[in-house]
Amino acid sequence: MRTRSFRSVVKNYRAVFFDAFGVLKNHQGLIPGIDGTFNYLEKKGIPYYVLTNDSSRSPDELSNWYQNRGLKCITTDKILSSGMLAMEFFKTKLSNGNAVAYLGTEASAHYIETAGLKTVSISDVDLNDLEHIKSFAFLDDEGFDWNKDIDKTINLLRHKNMTVIVANTDKNYPVNKNDISVAIGGLADLVEKILGKKFIRFGKPDAQMFLLAYERAMQDISDIKRNEILMVGDTLYTDIIGGNKFGLDTALVLSGNTLPEMASIKIGSSGIIPTFVCESAVIEL
Repeated sequence: MRTRSFRSVVKNYRAVFFDAFGVLKNHQGLIPGIDGTFNYLEKKGIPYYVLTNDSSRSPDELSNWYQNRGLKCITTDKILSSGMLAMEFFKTKLSNGNAVAYLGTEASAHYIETAGLKTVSISDVDLNDLEHIKSFAFLDDEGFDWNKDIDKTINLLRHKNMTVIVANTDKNYPVNKNDISVAIGGLADLVEKILGKKFIRFGKPDAQMFLLAYERAMQDISDIKRNEILMVGDTLYTDIIGGNKFGLDTALVLSGNTLPEMASIKIGSSGIIPTFVCESAVIEL
């Protein structure tokens, strides 16, 4: 399988959408050398945006993570998260003051609270008093007792029929070079299977996520076309297929979820074909 240098690819585009985990950062922090990529894009005047399924923190907190590690160029306005879509859904579907139960951390509940709603952690839900609970959200894979609160979530959704939101569609994420862990999208799949229900999902590969980013890009370049944007990701089933379906060119990087030794097999077996394959998104200056 032929790979291209990221510099040779990105120079031909007017804007870039980056996935976060596996592309810009990993379990150890920033991908080494990724600051050179942003220096290059700034020098060439190519706008960029971080398009992430991470709903664990607010855009401000996500931006601060990069800035605290030296990437001052990743400002809040560059962050586009699946949690933002979930927030807009709650704003339009539920009245102010309604309560939404959630699975995740207190920080992840930011998106619900910003919509003017009350939040109730699944650990604080009383299964004998559910009248005030109007919806449920899967937000993050941390912040709860896996042995108790997943069972409690299943029983809550058995007892009361309500709208259920999954704010992060990722099924897993890499925790080191060789291993993965279950993400909140994977947990939502498990609960769906057990209950025989279908939940509403926000995030890649859904077109809404790419439309949100495209509309943001048009604020910087009003006449930009979809085929002038490069989507850079490490996962075929979210970043690449989502970008392909939206009409973007795509670059699969082998620095995250897709291991170099498995890339050809995964591309061949899935039928999801990226426009380019790169070792990483790093540009050395």
